[in-house]
Amino acid sequence: MNYSHKFRVKAPIDKVAEFHRRADSMAAITPPPIITQMHRAPTQLKDGSEMAFTLWLGPVPIHWRARIEQLTQHSFVDRQLSGPFAKWVHQHTFQAVDAANTIVIDKIEAELKSHWFWKIIGMSMWFTLPLLFAYRGWKTARLLAAERVIE
Repeated sequence: MNYSHKFRVKAPIDKVAEFHRRADSMAAITPPPIITQMHRAPTQLKDGSEMAFTLWLGPVPIHWRARIEQLTQHSFVDRQLSGPFAKWVHQHTFQAVDAANTIVIDKIEAELKSHWFWKIIGMSMWFTLPLLFAYRGWKTARLLAAERVIE
């Protein structure tokens, strides 16, 4: 299964990339009613960094471990090591439109687990990706705009 989404942010590419490399940004851009509980993550993501977290979908805990790979100045991949999917590879890419605007591109390649329970969980998560990424785009733009005001 493949999914891609892109959105534009009114912020320079380096600010957008730095924002996405902060481990706390994941929880900040996750939409309610999902709750993100971080168990282990570096403050700044680096190549080879691992994160352990739980996504709470109502009363259902989804435990997830991911590793950051192929980190460059304007992209990185997070690969699920354990979690709800048989395979989950999420590529984050940032492209400058001009000095003040950036396009964020998310590409996900995933495979469902074969067990019926995880297949249901995985499909439920997969079908909500358009809503999740629409929220992430909106929230990312708001948070980066707030940082501009503070500066």
